[in-house]
This record gives sequence, structure tokens and C-alpha cells, in this order.
Amino acid sequence: MIKITKPLLQKALIAGFFSTITIGVLTVLTYKSTLGYFIAASFGSSMVLLFGFPDSPFAQPKNVFFGHLLTALVGVLFVNFIPLPIYMSIAFAVGIGVFLMILLNVVHPPAGGNPIIVIIGSASYDYLINPIIFGCIIILLLAIIINKYLLQRNYPLK
Repeated sequence: MIKITKPLLQKALIAGFFSTITIGVLTVLTYKSTLGYFIAASFGSSMVLLFGFPDSPFAQPKNVFFGHLLTALVGVLFVNFIPLPIYMSIAFAVGIGVFLMILLNVVHPPAGGNPIIVIIGSASYDYLINPIIFGCIIILLLAIIINKYLLQRNYPLK
């Protein structure tokens, strides 16, 4: 049985509330403006780290930004240059994305899903700009403002 304590409830409410706000901003920009796409499915799981566990190394801005960018780029490269059946492309792209995140010390677990999204959607290089780069910038600006200034947390750690 799960014991729901006041601190746990407070942490969950804060994480859920600010995740709603952040994804809401991206969704409004995507669907209520003509600026393009700002939302990616993997951003939803980024919220868990950014607002639930901001002290995790996986939630730090360098990891969030470059983890998403690197794995999305791997997916785009597979779509454009590696003519394999989709079941092989997805598997190899995820594996290479994980390998590169670990090798380059920019691990952000939610980004591991980006090659799947990119390959299934046959995304182009534009996907790297919108939603990945601009979406990550917005997410990180909100995470810094909310965590550091509103919640008085030590974020980012470095």
C-alpha cells in the first residue's frame, strides 16, 4: 500500500500543475498560432524530470536540450539516409541515440523516444527546429523560471 504523505502530495501537485502549465504553453503555441509545432510527445515525459525531480542530472538543461536534439537528429538521419525496414530503423536509431547520449554525457531518458516519433512520422530536418529546438528552449526557460524563482529550488544545478 502506498503511503501518501503531505510532502509527497505537495510534490505531486506541484509537478502536475507546472507540467500542465508548460505543456499548455506549447500546445497553445502549436494550435492557436501560425508559428509551427512546439510540442513533441517526448516532452510530456520530460515534465516528470523537470518538475518532479529537477535535482536529477537527467533534468539539467544541457541534458534536456542536447538529449532531445541528438536523438531527434539520429531519427531524421535514419529517415533520410538509411534505407532499412521501419522495424529495423526504429530499433537501430533508438540504440544509437542512447549510445550517443551516454557517450556525450547528455542523457535525458525521455529523449530516447524521439527516434521512434521521428521515424514513424517521417519527419524532416524542420522537426529539429520546431518542435525540438524551440520547444526545448521554451520548456527550459519555464523550468528555470518556475523552479528557481517561483519554487526557490536550486535549478539548474550548475
